[in-house]
Amino acid sequence: MFKNAMDALSVCNRVMFPNVFKLLQILATHPVSSASNERSFSTLKRIKTYLRNSKSEGRLKGLALLSINRHYQITADEVLIELSNKKRRLKFLL
Repeated sequence: MFKNAMDALSVCNRVMFPNVFKLLQILATHPVSSASNERSFSTLKRIKTYLRNSKSEGRLKGLALLSINRHYQITADEVLIELSNKKRRLKFLL
């Protein structure tokens, strides 16, 4: 009938079956295994070596995300567009 939870979720009527819909949402987002979590911790161990312990939490998180998602191809133009869309408030002293 349905191949996966996402197929069932797309057919489920949210108004008539709110509890079934919520269960299907949980099922669709629940990881099948903990292998990806284990990989994340292994990556974090490799990044956080003795020489790099002084790095801030934000930089460490950024390095971990880059290492985990290394299969994505990101161009310089995409980075520039993303950074140009961020609003910044600079305080200038005169």
